[in-house]
Formats: sequence, C-alpha cells, structure tokens
Amino acid sequence: MAVEHDPSHSPRAYYGAELRRLREQAGLSQEALGQLVFCSGGYIGQMEVAVRKPQEDLSKRLDQVLKTDGHLLRVYEMVKRSSRYVDYFADVAELQSMARTISQSSPLLVPGLMQTPDYARALFESAQPLRKAADNEALVAARMARTELLEQSKAPQYWAVLDEAVLRRPVGGAAVMGAQMAHLGELIRSRKALIQVVPYSVGAHSLMVGPLCLMTFDDAPPVAYVEGPFTGNLVDDPALVGRCTLAYDLVRAAALPPEASLALIESAAKGYANAPSRAVA
Repeated sequence: MAVEHDPSHSPRAYYGAELRRLREQAGLSQEALGQLVFCSGGYIGQMEVAVRKPQEDLSKRLDQVLKTDGHLLRVYEMVKRSSRYVDYFADVAELQSMARTISQSSPLLVPGLMQTPDYARALFESAQPLRKAADNEALVAARMARTELLEQSKAPQYWAVLDEAVLRRPVGGAAVMGAQMAHLGELIRSRKALIQVVPYSVGAHSLMVGPLCLMTFDDAPPVAYVEGPFTGNLVDDPALVGRCTLAYDLVRAAALPPEASLALIESAAKGYANAPSRAVA
C-alpha cells in the first residue's frame, strides 16, 4: 500500500480509507455516492486517496447517507486538528494548492505566498508579542511551506495587486523590507508571479477595505476568500464571487502596468537597501 493511501499515515488518509470502506460496504460507486451528497464522483475519489481535504458539511451529509452515526464527522475533527494552519484558513490553503489561477489583492501587507521568512516572522511577532519564539518559528515554517506552491512546475497562475502602502510600510525594518521587495522583483522576473501596484495617486479604490483572494479550478466553480482580523470567510455563492471578481477587476484596472509596477518595487528595494540601519522608508 502506498504510504499516502496508508490509513496510519495521517488523519486525512484514515478519513479516506474509512470513506472508501463505508462506501463499498453500502454497495455504492464513487459516482453514485457523489450524486447522493451533491458532489462529483471524482471529488469522492480524491478524498478517498487523501488528495482532497474533507469538509465539515460534506462529512455530515456522508454520515447521513451512509448511516454512520457521525463517524466521518468525528474523523473530520481529527483531520482539522492535525492541520498546521488556523481553522479558518486551513481550507483556503488546501484550495490554493489545487487552484488553476490565484488572484490576490492586498491593501497593507505582502500576501503570504510571496513573503520572505524574516517578513513573516516580523508579522507574527508584532501580532502577538507574548507568543513564544518556538511557536512563531512553527508559524513561519508553515507559511514558508505554502510559498513553495509558486516554485512548482505546475504552479497556478498567480496575479497579485498591491496597494503602494504595502511597499512603504517598513515591516521588520529596512533590511527586512529591502529583502522582501527584492524577492517580489525576483518573482516577477522569473515569471512566477504577475504583480501590479496601485499608486497613492489613485486615491480611493475598490479593495482598500481588506485583502481578497480569488481562485479558479479546472473541475470546480470559482471561490473567493475575504480575510479580516483573526478570521476569514470563504465565499462560494456565485453572485458574491461575481461581485468580488468585479471589485478585483476594478482595482487591477486602476493599478500601474506590470512594467511600471516592477520599476516601483525595485525602486523601493533600492531605497531600503540604501537607508541608514535604523531609518525607515
């Protein structure tokens, strides 16, 4: 048995093995079970081999159809507790790993997929100053694991729109920001990310209120993720996703072209590199 299919390998693998066992016990094909719980047979198959992370609502429907007295929901709770991400973001990280395109906008901070370790560390330390250093390092490691998504040979098409404030706020100081800006430039030049900057001269724009992430997939409808302080909301309602997409299109239209955005990012990197050790940009 391949390790990723071994029920002892992880809670997710155990969930998949149990789902397969219960489905076969009920005499249902993946397609037939999918129809009963309002998802595709392919989705059922992906959960059985631990490719897709189970969802809470779907686990409840599976328990009802398979008459398992809440067994899969209990296993789902094990899967959720095993995640290295906070509850509200775990599903988003999972979806990003399977997305065909990821489009993000951010008014204040560099999005997690493009952060350097030092930049991420500065954010975690400032968010909870009393948190233990070891806990912060675990969070940094989890975030850096996510950034590997852009390094994969089949990485999603990634497009980010950043407010100029992202470039100017000296998170971690000049040295950290200089390295972070240089990293953004490298991502652009290596064609791993397309980044546009909304300059201050634009004034108000459609996504000043908070970060937004849009994801599209080859075999599933698009979703949007809207984040706030210590929480987030995953949106799959087509009408709301459409409104989020329009807001993103509007802010993208207001942004500088990619070439001018790269020039502004590299100029910021040079400014931080030339700043006195205790100065900020």
